[in-house]
Amino acid sequence: MDIFKNRNFVKLFFAALASQMGSTVGNMAFAFYLLEHFSSKPYYATIAELMYSLPTVFVFVIVGVVADRFDRKKVAENCDWIRAIMTACLFFALFTNSIPLIFFILFLRSAVTKFFYPAESSLVQAILRKDQYAQASGLNQVLFSIFLVFGVGLGALAYRTVGIHGAVLVDLISFVLSALLIRSCKIPKSARLPNGRVSWKGLHISSAVSDFLEGIRYILHNRLLSLIIFGFFIFGFVQGSFAVLPLFTMKYELAPNSYEMYSSLFAIFLGAGLLVGSTVSTFFAKKIKPFPMFVTPIFLTSIFVFLLGFVDEVEFYLSIIFLIGMCIGPVNVAIGGWIPNIVHPKLMGRVSGWIDPLMMFAQSATLLCIALLFPNIIRNIDLLYYGMALIILFVFFFYMILMPKYLNEKRHRLGKNTIKSVL
Repeated sequence: MDIFKNRNFVKLFFAALASQMGSTVGNMAFAFYLLEHFSSKPYYATIAELMYSLPTVFVFVIVGVVADRFDRKKVAENCDWIRAIMTACLFFALFTNSIPLIFFILFLRSAVTKFFYPAESSLVQAILRKDQYAQASGLNQVLFSIFLVFGVGLGALAYRTVGIHGAVLVDLISFVLSALLIRSCKIPKSARLPNGRVSWKGLHISSAVSDFLEGIRYILHNRLLSLIIFGFFIFGFVQGSFAVLPLFTMKYELAPNSYEMYSSLFAIFLGAGLLVGSTVSTFFAKKIKPFPMFVTPIFLTSIFVFLLGFVDEVEFYLSIIFLIGMCIGPVNVAIGGWIPNIVHPKLMGRVSGWIDPLMMFAQSATLLCIALLFPNIIRNIDLLYYGMALIILFVFFFYMILMPKYLNEKRHRLGKNTIKSVL
């Protein structure tokens, strides 16, 4: 693939991978730490996940604005340096055994993380050709799958060998490595500052809100983009469920004496499925239209998630998780190729800045509901899987009914523009 000839892309790619890999190792190790030391309080693990998603509510207004108005390279790099410093603080906070302090640091670190990905994705859009977007999305999914396969297993291994402090050090090193890779990129100013240079003094609350609202108007005006963004919101409910349900399923139902090992295997099987699905869809991205590659796996996922509620064997559970991973891969590749093609580069930050808040809002709401409902009100985890399957099935019918209409409208507009340019 000629995309690998772009050194800036390769560096940004591995920077994002290093950052995400370290976070996965540390976060998973921390979940094991909470379940082992506070086994009678499973809601601690849910609250920890909430600390990763809840900060979005407080920073979502300015996340996309910062990515569009300031040097995107510096924003991404500085996010890594700040997270490295906060991770060092977390390292020492663990010695105090103060859960409120630890959760507070996790909350702040997660808030900084929200600024990283809009800036990084905007840089990637700017340095690639349009015909490379789907390939880049596929490659991101492939390596994401690889680190998911090994990352969670390494988190469990790190926790059992070097402890929670060792896992946190992996976080710190990964952020430093990511920052250094981004700093080594040579990206032209036109890509880093598509809207011109703006100083912090020139950024006021009114201007930030104005830019934020401009992003909303842009999304609402583009109906196809609106549908895709709404899909991210719905998928946030599913993501929130999968953040804790497999861990609870292993701990309280399928493998109470070996839940750490099987929780790691969950991530391995999901990652392996993502790897297979993403690899296949990357190679066929130019041969298969995005719409069928997008909606068909969503329908299959709803069926597989529903089956998880009937499973009473670990092996069967992990096999279904592998199939779910295979379905998620093509969906992510299709979305990753769509969005850069339909979003103007000057507004990419503001559009990307909306994706994470919507997903995190839905994820936070789901985690909060699970913390309140399980195990006090809902004692049977299977009911949660049935509910998640119904949500995914709703998404399938929603897209099957509405998306073909807007895809045809887009093709019609493109055809008109082509005729005008020829005339």
